[in-house]
Amino acid sequence: MRNPLRLKNLRLRFLPAALVAGLCLAWLEPRPAQTLVGATLVALGLALRAWGAGHLVKRDSLTVTGPYAYLRHPLYAGTLLICAGFGIALGPAGWLALAALLSWFFVSYFPSKERRESQLLEQRYGSSYTAYRARVGALLPSLPGIQRGSTRDPDRGGAAGNARWSLARYSENNELGTALGVVVGLALVALRTVSL
Repeated sequence: MRNPLRLKNLRLRFLPAALVAGLCLAWLEPRPAQTLVGATLVALGLALRAWGAGHLVKRDSLTVTGPYAYLRHPLYAGTLLICAGFGIALGPAGWLALAALLSWFFVSYFPSKERRESQLLEQRYGSSYTAYRARVGALLPSLPGIQRGSTRDPDRGGAAGNARWSLARYSENNELGTALGVVVGLALVALRTVSL
């Protein structure tokens, strides 16, 4: 199991979010009902990310199993659920922070990231990725998703990822560090809620 407390998880790019979160915790007064609804969304987001990270095989094959059978970016979708959960838990000021974050994500970050990732995956996997992208939505689930059992990558001649969830892949994709950070944040919100 990979150590979740790696320096990679403490990058400076996370500092602004940590500062905003700290200020929110210090000044906001979360209510129990808000915290419960928010915690539910956070838990769903963590579960979706864990499901995706346990299936994701980076660079070796096109992953089309688990949540990738229904949406192309389950890790981003899970992160959005987590952010929405924290925004709701923290009340009206959290909602404003969430609105700013979602605006940035959908206007600036995601379109650029989706374009770059799609180009790379299409270069690597060709028509397999093109067909997959046509069938499966980016952030909202496509039902019924891709055909069950269709885990072959004809352009590469290999399996497009193991169909089973793997703790080793979950660990290799550094999801334990993400989960640990989110659980600590949620615990701080819960403590703030009960201390009021």
